[in-house]
Amino acid sequence: MSQKNETTILALALLLTVGIVGGGVWWFTNGSGIKIGNNIIPGSEPGSNPSLQDRISFGEKTLTPGAVSPAKKEGVEAITAKSYDKAIANFTTALKLNPNDPEALIFLNNARIASSKNYTIVASVPFGTDPNVSLEILRGIAQAQNEINTSGGVKGVPLRVGIANDEDNPEIAKQIASKLVSNSEVLGVVGPNTSDSTLAAGNIYTSGQLVAISPTSTSVKISNFSRYVFRTVPSDFMAARTLANYMVKTLQKKNAVVFFNSQSNYSQSLKSEFVSSVSLEGGQVSSEFDLSQVGFSAAKSVEQATKQGAEVLMLAANTETLDKALQVVQINQKKLTLLAGDDVYTVKTLEIGREQATGMVVAVPWHIDSDRKSDFPQKSRQLWGGDVSWRSALSYDATVALIVALGRNPSRSGVQQALFSSDFSTSGASGTIRFLASGDRNAPVQLVKIVPGSRSRTGYDFELVR
Repeated sequence: MSQKNETTILALALLLTVGIVGGGVWWFTNGSGIKIGNNIIPGSEPGSNPSLQDRISFGEKTLTPGAVSPAKKEGVEAITAKSYDKAIANFTTALKLNPNDPEALIFLNNARIASSKNYTIVASVPFGTDPNVSLEILRGIAQAQNEINTSGGVKGVPLRVGIANDEDNPEIAKQIASKLVSNSEVLGVVGPNTSDSTLAAGNIYTSGQLVAISPTSTSVKISNFSRYVFRTVPSDFMAARTLANYMVKTLQKKNAVVFFNSQSNYSQSLKSEFVSSVSLEGGQVSSEFDLSQVGFSAAKSVEQATKQGAEVLMLAANTETLDKALQVVQINQKKLTLLAGDDVYTVKTLEIGREQATGMVVAVPWHIDSDRKSDFPQKSRQLWGGDVSWRSALSYDATVALIVALGRNPSRSGVQQALFSSDFSTSGASGTIRFLASGDRNAPVQLVKIVPGSRSRTGYDFELVR
């Protein structure tokens, strides 16, 4: 490809990136009404270092970036002043204005508890670096909390939920873990989001005998990592095996190259498992391209892959390298088949990839159309006014698992013992929730394909591959 063509395509990708903030996309951001692009979380301005206390809230401060409605602001002030009736009224008003704000729903339920006896869990999410993912995760947690509390609580005791902003930073995740471990009221954690943060904080949760269930961390290193670290998302082993099987058996293609980030535990894990799985299926991965390298060139990498006879480009990108992976999509011009891991399953891929991304197959833990018998999609649509993502579904499942465990024995050790018990089983958004001895969820992976469509309001959708 000529230098001129590469420059033109990359310029187009940049223009599309600039335009991403528009659109009102419901499938992933669910019409949050929050302008993420130019807003900064209070206390997280460049150069600032928020205290740990400023990173954790049960309603005394809002962590969601963007403008805060007067009603929500007054609700936060009312909770701080312990004026719970006023807080309930304010958060109820705030939710009428913005019904799909999970933070407001969590704070409303916390205000209803007031100073009564409760069981407390905390969500560790990356508001500082990935607000949309944080909102997706919190929607699942808020829905589970709302359902259990409006139906009488955990054997009569309501569930209180805190929110912690770990910024997907392993060091901050460790600090938050230490803070939560030292608070004896906290009986469980949902999170962290990334595998790096889960592995970093996991040792602290283990030493404090506090269960953490990640809904989104997929690295194979988390398997058998700790008796206190669980996850409701299948490991990268499952995703890689499913993609490799689809590539060799269904697509009848044998030669792939992989794009990954050597600085990401998740990306490294998915890449390694895919290479092994393709080999076991009788295929080969002829080259690996590190997206994190300073001199990475999408055009040169695709050119090299083509010369090596590659038929498939596998994108094992993480959030930090998604832009570079999408450059690969643009350069490829639909010539080679595209496969990808779950971090590519975002609205950004639809907005920037557009026609060049059609046909890409992505491995995800859950799709809203995967189980027609489940009532979770309908209930979530009623609550949030739009479709939710796999992160919401698996966060819901993590919270439900903690709720059931608390019902068996409402103590830190009791929760851990319940989850590890051979007879632990309950129903969640994505089917039966049961954990293996490794702490992994015993569950399959879904494949989705990018197709033209109107559901996401981008002109393109992720559709279940059946």
